[in-house]
Amino acid sequence: MVTSQDLPPKGGYDAIQWKRNLPSRGFRPSIYLGIMGAISVFGFWRLSISMRMAREEKREKTWARIHILPALQAEADRDTVRRYYATLEREKAIMKDHPDWVDGKPVYHDGSLHSPTFVILEDTKSAR
Repeated sequence: MVTSQDLPPKGGYDAIQWKRNLPSRGFRPSIYLGIMGAISVFGFWRLSISMRMAREEKREKTWARIHILPALQAEADRDTVRRYYATLEREKAIMKDHPDWVDGKPVYHDGSLHSPTFVILEDTKSAR
């Protein structure tokens, strides 16, 4: 009987993979650090622009209020005068039966100027 021995194929066997097949871990840490630094620089740049715009808007709002203040004060003065004359008319109507009553005479006799104080109340007749 003739026996033959199995031999390796010509060129040899393929290499045996003995090392683990792990996926790559990504970029180097310095690349991630650079990307995060660039994002931070961009964010601080945009923050500075928005803060500058907010400061400018606040300045414009302040100056607008400063310039509109005389008109608002004049409107308040006109309203005060209107209310003063309406109060005098109500006083005349209420005190018409008292002959020694002087319309518009101040209640305080100290010689100083007292600015009028008006309280807006709702109409008591319509509230019933």
